[in-house]
Amino acid sequence: MAIVLGCERLLDDPPRWLFSARCGILCHQASVTSRLKPLPEELVRLGARIVCIFSPQHGFFSEKQANMKESDHFTHPRLGIPVFSLYGTNRVPTQDMLEKIDIILVDLQDVGTRVYTYLTTMGLFLEAISGLDKGVVILDRPNPIGGNMVEGNIVEPEFKSFVGRYSIPMRHGLTIGELALWVVKEKHIDVDITVITMEGWSRNKEFPSTGLPWVFPSPNMPTWETALLYPATVLLEGTNVSEGRGTTLPFALVGAPFINPYEVISSWGEERLGKYGLFLRPIFFEPTYDKWSGKTCGGFHIHILDTNLWKPYRFGLELLQQLIKLYPKAFKWLDPPYEYEHLKLPIDILIGSERIRRAIESGVDVEKIEDQWQEELENYINLREDVMLYRH
Repeated sequence: MAIVLGCERLLDDPPRWLFSARCGILCHQASVTSRLKPLPEELVRLGARIVCIFSPQHGFFSEKQANMKESDHFTHPRLGIPVFSLYGTNRVPTQDMLEKIDIILVDLQDVGTRVYTYLTTMGLFLEAISGLDKGVVILDRPNPIGGNMVEGNIVEPEFKSFVGRYSIPMRHGLTIGELALWVVKEKHIDVDITVITMEGWSRNKEFPSTGLPWVFPSPNMPTWETALLYPATVLLEGTNVSEGRGTTLPFALVGAPFINPYEVISSWGEERLGKYGLFLRPIFFEPTYDKWSGKTCGGFHIHILDTNLWKPYRFGLELLQQLIKLYPKAFKWLDPPYEYEHLKLPIDILIGSERIRRAIESGVDVEKIEDQWQEELENYINLREDVMLYRH
C-alpha cells in the first residue's frame, strides 16, 4: 500500500479554516509531497491563507552547517512571505511572530534520533503557545529508521539541552506527530493540537519500503542510510575524531590522523562486529572542512548489512571505548561550547549523562552500562503507548 503523507491528506481534503485563519508553517525544504512538490507552495496554490514560515536549524533551505551556524530571517523568494528563523537570534518564536498567526502547521522530516534538533524547535514552539488561542496541526511523516526499535538512556534532568530537551531515549521510535503528542504530555502544554496521520505507514517500515523519495532534511543527512547511522556516529561530534563531515559520506566515515584502521577493526574482531550486522571497511580520507580539514585520516567506512541486528547507540558507545583504549593520549573529548551549552562537555549533553561517559572511560562493558538504564527505557516504552498513532 502506498504511503499517503499527512500533508497530502490536508491538501486532498482541505478544511475551511485553511482559507480563513492566518496560518504559519514550521517546515523546511524537505517538507514536500510524495511528488516532490514543496508544501508551502502547494498550499498557496490551493488558496490557503499562509502568512509566514518558520524554519529550524540549518535554515529553510538546509544550507547551513551544524553547531551554532545560525540563519537569518528572510523573505521567501517565490512566495514573498516572511521566513522566520528559529535557529539564530531567536530559538523560540517571539510574541510579534505569534501575533501574526492563528494556526501553526508543522511539517518536519525527523530522523528518529533524540539529538536531532527539529524536535526541540517544534517543542519550544508548542511550549511558547501553551495557553494561547492558537491551533496546532502536525502533518505526520515517517520515522525513517522505523517505529519499533528503541534504544538508549533517558536524558538526565541536569543534562537537558537543545540536543536533548525531552525525556526520550537516543533512538525513540516515534514519528514527528507522536513526538509532538509526547511533548504536550511531558510538559503539560495547554494547546489545541491535531495530528493528521499518514495512511499506509506501519512501525516496522524503514524508509525504502515507503516508496517515498528521500529529500535531505539537513546538509549532512544526504540519504536515509545516514539516518540509520546517525544514532551511533553523532557521538563523535563530542570528540576530536571525524564523523565524516567534509566528505561525501557524513556519519558513514569515521577517522582521524592518529587512527590505524586495521588496528581498530582487528581489536573489535569480526565475530563481535557481525553481531551488529555490519562490516567495517578500512579506508583513508581527507575532509575538506570541519575536523582535520586537509589532513589524511585513517579510519573506516561503516556498511550495515543487516538492519535487524544493527544497534547504533550501543555501537557508538563501544566505538568511543575502543578509541579511548587504543589511543589514550591522542583521543580527546571536545570542550564546549556546543549547541548553546557553554559549560558541560559536548559528549555529556549528547549522551545526556556524565555518569555514562565516565563508565565508558573506565572500560565498563557497554552491555553492563545498558543494564543500568533498562528500567527507565521500559518505563518509556510503556509511556509512549499513550502517544502511538500507528499500532503495527
